[in-house]
Order: sequence, then structure tokens, then C-alpha cells
Amino acid sequence: MNGKTIFIIILTALLTIFLMLNIEPVDFNFLVTTVAVSKLLVIGVCIIIGFIIGFIAGRPRKTVSSYDDEIQKNNPNANKKDLSDEDRAYIS
Repeated sequence: MNGKTIFIIILTALLTIFLMLNIEPVDFNFLVTTVAVSKLLVIGVCIIIGFIIGFIAGRPRKTVSSYDDEIQKNNPNANKKDLSDEDRAYIS
């Protein structure tokens, strides 16, 4: 196992222990009502939402090259596998 995998396993174990120690109910105010909810649920939902937001914010963006579009516009019927007459003469 590499270091990243070990780090993820340790972090997951610590997070699980932290969640299991916080299972007592707590009052949760939501707009006009108050609901008794387990701390486990509140912390778990916050962690999941944070992970999703971090994943979306941290993923690489797709890069679009205009260079490929210009080549295709100037030479739409060209196939990359076709050789020019000059190349064929050089190979022969």
C-alpha cells in the first residue's frame, strides 16, 4: 500500500471514531421549527456535503484547444493516416 492509501484509511478510522462518540441528540433549528437530531447525523451530512463541494471545486477543467479547430477548418477532408506524395516518394 502506498502512503496515500494509508492516510485515507487512518483518516476514515478517525472520522468514524469521532462520529460514534457524538451520537447524543441535539436541538437543530431549521427556519421556523426546532428538531432534535443526532450529532452523528448533522456532522455526517456536513462532511458529505463538504466532500462533494471539494470534489467539484478541485477537479481539473477540460481544456479546449482552438488550434485543432483551425486545422480542421482549413483542411476538413484530410485524414491523418493519409501520406502526401512527397512522403510516399521519400519512403520508396
